[in-house]
Amino acid sequence: MASSSPVRHAWRVLLGLLLVTAALFGVNALGVYGFQKSSWTPELALDLQGGTQIILGAVTEDGSAPTQEQLDQAAAIIRQRVDASGVAEADITTEGGRNIVVQVPGAVDDETRERIQASAQLEFRAVLATNAPTNEFVGEDGNNTPYPAPDPSLEAAPTAEPTDASDLAWITPKLNAEFLAYDCSNPAEDAANAPADEPLITCDDLGTAKFLLGPQELDGTVINDAVSGRDPQSGTWTVQLTLNGKGTDVFGEVSQRLNQNRLEGLTPRDQFAFVLDGKVISAPRMNGLILDGRPSISGDFTQESSKTLADQLKYGALPLSFVVESSDTISATLGTQQLQIGLIAGLIGLALVAIYSLISYRALGTVIIASIIVMAVLTYVIVCILAWRLGFRLSLAGVAGLIVSIGFTADSFIVYFERIRDELRDGKSITTAVEDGWGRAKRTIYISKSINVLAAVVLYVLADATVKGFAFTLGLTTLIDVFIFVIFTHPVMQLLARTRFFGGGHPLSGLDPESLGAVYRTRTQYREVAPTTVGRSAKIARSRGEAERRQTIAERKRAEALAGDRTTNSASEGDA
Repeated sequence: MASSSPVRHAWRVLLGLLLVTAALFGVNALGVYGFQKSSWTPELALDLQGGTQIILGAVTEDGSAPTQEQLDQAAAIIRQRVDASGVAEADITTEGGRNIVVQVPGAVDDETRERIQASAQLEFRAVLATNAPTNEFVGEDGNNTPYPAPDPSLEAAPTAEPTDASDLAWITPKLNAEFLAYDCSNPAEDAANAPADEPLITCDDLGTAKFLLGPQELDGTVINDAVSGRDPQSGTWTVQLTLNGKGTDVFGEVSQRLNQNRLEGLTPRDQFAFVLDGKVISAPRMNGLILDGRPSISGDFTQESSKTLADQLKYGALPLSFVVESSDTISATLGTQQLQIGLIAGLIGLALVAIYSLISYRALGTVIIASIIVMAVLTYVIVCILAWRLGFRLSLAGVAGLIVSIGFTADSFIVYFERIRDELRDGKSITTAVEDGWGRAKRTIYISKSINVLAAVVLYVLADATVKGFAFTLGLTTLIDVFIFVIFTHPVMQLLARTRFFGGGHPLSGLDPESLGAVYRTRTQYREVAPTTVGRSAKIARSRGEAERRQTIAERKRAEALAGDRTTNSASEGDA
């Protein structure tokens, strides 16, 4: 009954593998037929699929040429924006000292194109008035109903010098009339091009609320980080900002002014607006002093809306504005040819591994082939799911990672099988050798695979976009390799060891004890050679030589010590 326990365990594990495989295919089927956003074929990157190329020309405020540092910073921010939109494997580079070239796989939707092309300067401005119920101006009906054009003879300059960005002295009669007449659905001019040192009339990004804002007090360059998360006390979603040194100092002064306005009931002059590309994306009220450079924005946020605002604040500050020099569709003819060459190389490598496995391990090599096939199926469906959920696209570098993984996968099985063979050479039965070999081999494999995963992670973090695909697929297939080794290869070996063909040590099974040099009667005693059977004696002698060559240092020293003891005992008997 004891020998049946590993069998039941093996069947349970293989059933678990079947359920995992079915679940993965079910998830992808849900994406294909339910959400209609996934596919049964992996998404391809720019170098394989082709896509859209947009060349952006940098424009500085004074018309001078941008510095390379400015271009590099702008390229990094554009990359973050593209990644945040769910587009993977985009290629973004600087060119000619003034241009940024953006290459995106496949067709680019209008939202992504606008995100790439927008100048998107992020500004911090104090709120002077809105069309909310607290608005102190009269005559506004709270809607976006157009008002008559303001009288050009109205006073356009402040009657008194404003003392700060929240001072109502900024609001002249002409500015007041323009604010009342402003129509969010049909603005008179692009608010994104408004001067930073003057008040701004604009709307929120939904076009539902108007704002009259003071001059810019900070820009997006002061934001080091912006993340969304839940408030530990209330459980509501918030956006946490981290400002640099300059931002901490200036924002601390602003918070004191706005907090004082709040205490005096000067609404809405206790609000501070974040303006992205001329649109107000958030205008929170100041609820206290913030002197540590870590303001937190709370409100009626959902998880999605808080993440969107965090992304806008974090990635919105470009040091330059841009004009679109060209926008073209690029083909993937060369990439398709390289993909075909890569697939052929992969098939050749797979065939060589299969041939080597069958020659070296005979029928046991079919386990290696089957394991690689199972791994290929799981890898394929996981890549499809990642394309749907994470926007992963398979590049030429990624294909190279998949091809390399074939050899790494075969390494795991070779280590395991050689351990089993070593146990057989020690005189153990095949079922015992499978279990003991598993116990010793898995430690070696876990260590080696951990190093592979660590190398893939480091490569992914430090390398540029052209190499990230290789690192990602290498790390992914390494993890799947370990999974297959545990949940498929070992259970299959447990079952095969109890069959007549493999368990009986058939010469073609790859587990024949005599052909492997299993000449031990015990761990320290060789089998005796029968002198009357010359042919068999010669075979056993060759097996003994094989066993001696494969002995560890400790085993050789123990054998030499035992041989020395036998020699001493023989000499003592002769003297007697």
